[in-house]
Amino acid sequence: MVLRAVVLGLLLGSTVPAPAAVAAPDVPSYAFADDVREARAATGAAGAARLEPGATYRSTLDGGSKAYYRLELDDASTAYVAVTAIPRPGSTPAVGDGITVSVQDADSRSCSFESATIGAARSPQPVTAWGAREIRSGKGLCQRAGTYYVVVERSDTGTGETAEDPWELELAPVTEPPLAATDDTGTPRAWDSATPAPPSGEPVARPGGAGFSVATAVGQGVWRDEVVPGETVFYRVPVDWGQQLYAEADLAGGTTGSASGTGAGAGSGYTVDALELTLYNPVRAKVVARGTGYGGTQKSAALDPVPPVRYANRYAPTDPQNSLRFAGSYYLVVHLSTQVAEQFGDGPYEVTLRVRLGGTPESGPGYLGRPVPRGVFGTDTGSGPSGGSTAGGDDPVMRAVAAAGFGTGSALLLFLGGWTLIARRRASAQIRVSAQNPTA
Repeated sequence: MVLRAVVLGLLLGSTVPAPAAVAAPDVPSYAFADDVREARAATGAAGAARLEPGATYRSTLDGGSKAYYRLELDDASTAYVAVTAIPRPGSTPAVGDGITVSVQDADSRSCSFESATIGAARSPQPVTAWGAREIRSGKGLCQRAGTYYVVVERSDTGTGETAEDPWELELAPVTEPPLAATDDTGTPRAWDSATPAPPSGEPVARPGGAGFSVATAVGQGVWRDEVVPGETVFYRVPVDWGQQLYAEADLAGGTTGSASGTGAGAGSGYTVDALELTLYNPVRAKVVARGTGYGGTQKSAALDPVPPVRYANRYAPTDPQNSLRFAGSYYLVVHLSTQVAEQFGDGPYEVTLRVRLGGTPESGPGYLGRPVPRGVFGTDTGSGPSGGSTAGGDDPVMRAVAAAGFGTGSALLLFLGGWTLIARRRASAQIRVSAQNPTA
């Protein structure tokens, strides 16, 4: 986090250079991880690039073709691979445009298969599908050690204007070790599906990240951001074993975007699926989503209640319970449709995210070994601030300032300067993405 880096630099007496000032893009590009690796897409199993669990990869999927990647797996660990596809900004995808992801063994037998599509709004946005090779007692296929293939292809888009567009891909392979005791699995439990009241209070400004790898950490509370049409913002919420996550996103009313009146449009009409809120689990598998239309007045998209996080949920027959199988950072992804700009102006529009955590943390299962990357199924990976009804009193950065014995004036200047840097983070992410792909 930029503010944390500024605080650390001042505490150590070092100088932290500010990022270069740039004009903010209309829609920030998707931000890949700083340490992302390149993986060339092969058109078949021959020459497929190997994916190492724990690393993040960047690739390209050409329209009308398949992309193959390779995994070398043992006969004990379960492997997951999430694939995020990024359509060309400014394009108009078809409703069914998207990707399918499958994991296959060396005999082309499918271990898993999932699709993700753009949807009715036809707004270009990152879409994520996942594949898995699960080790499970009584399951015949895909249980051996050896070579497996991740196969990615575009959904059937016909001959639309974007059918042949190349899409960038982000691939994130993860492995989960087996349990030390096989009797530690249990069966899915009954759970309380009642919807609690959302958190209230004054929202705290917390700009979302521009990708999974740079998702902004938040906890229970009320958080605010300003989003332009076509933009997708990412948040991550640490959820422990036994905890239950509730979330909703509110789009402020007004026909000129945010309260600052920066939009400019006719200010009438109606946009289908204007605001979308999607929940993903720690391996970036979709759990549940909710969208809402927009007609110029305030609207809310609240996720349906989901079960508490438990290992045994994987034995549930359907989602969302099946996907709530491990603790860790769950992702809340908010997208504002490009069509909002056509009807109501360019914005930005104020979006408020309300997050509540229910349930009592429980002890997790006893793994035989560590997941890769380490800590992916835990909540000790840097939890975000909580209690959005306050001005960030639990924020670890603010505690660091207080512990350093800064004077009131110095602390205030640091706070304001740090939040200025945070507000510019997405522009900085745009610079990094452009540098990674000069032709983008």
